[in-house]
Amino acid sequence: MRALSIISLILMAIGAINWGLIGIFGFNIITAIFGYGTAGIVVTRIIYILVGLAGVYGISMFVRLSEAQDDICVPGRERPVIVR
Repeated sequence: MRALSIISLILMAIGAINWGLIGIFGFNIITAIFGYGTAGIVVTRIIYILVGLAGVYGISMFVRLSEAQDDICVPGRERPVIVR
């Protein structure tokens, strides 16, 4: 599960950087790397699908983290004692 989270975060970072480059410079680094040919378009679409799936998984990670109150560390706040 940890490996999936790390891979998802890497893919989300790649997607965020790509969108930032598109927004600021109008430059799509994924298309620049893989080209406009038939094979490049297929690879580019696969990468976009993986980035999208990573984003959906990232939403589920966010939900899990927001529900786990004992994992949140806020300065000045004591950790709750969990009695089992």
